[in-house]
Amino acid sequence: MSKICDQCGVTIAPGDEQQSNSQLLCEDCYMDTLSPTRICDPWAVHHAKSCSESESTMTATQKDLIKILTETGGVDIHQLATRLKLTEKETERNLATLRHMEKIKARPENGKKIFCLWS
Repeated sequence: MSKICDQCGVTIAPGDEQQSNSQLLCEDCYMDTLSPTRICDPWAVHHAKSCSESESTMTATQKDLIKILTETGGVDIHQLATRLKLTEKETERNLATLRHMEKIKARPENGKKIFCLWS
């Protein structure tokens, strides 16, 4: 009998469920619990800067994200996720990577976090 992830609501195939803090989780939510996305991570920034300075290391999604921010001047995570057709969690992972590469940053605006280009 398949089960439902307590965090995201996805159906979990028998045998693929994980337990964490008394929650039944799918593999993706379990991995997020073990290793949450950290946008502000000095070690990741150092590593990203030392490994690459070129756009060739960005994924197609990350390049699309940069294009959106260039066109708009900055948007919140919900608007980015909608335009990229990603979940907010997937968008957050891409934002964290680009932040570590010092390609993007965030600024407060009208009570929201707006993501914009680094420069």
